[in-house]
Amino acid sequence: MRERRRKTKKKCRLCSMKLTYVDYKNTSLLRDFMTDKGKIIPKRITGNCAKHQRMIKTAIKRARHMALLPYTKE
Repeated sequence: MRERRRKTKKKCRLCSMKLTYVDYKNTSLLRDFMTDKGKIIPKRITGNCAKHQRMIKTAIKRARHMALLPYTKE
């Protein structure tokens, strides 16, 4: 029989850093949550909590609007 692998719960990196607000001007942090093509990585892969994932989503969208981050890289 096949053995099932236990998945370890991923910890939210932003909770461990004790961030209360994700700033759109911090592009180095925001690039960690984007793929090389410019897409936002989902929370099931990054392990973020729902609160911080929403903050990251809005910060990335604001940074894109202000031309700090690209919309896509083709």
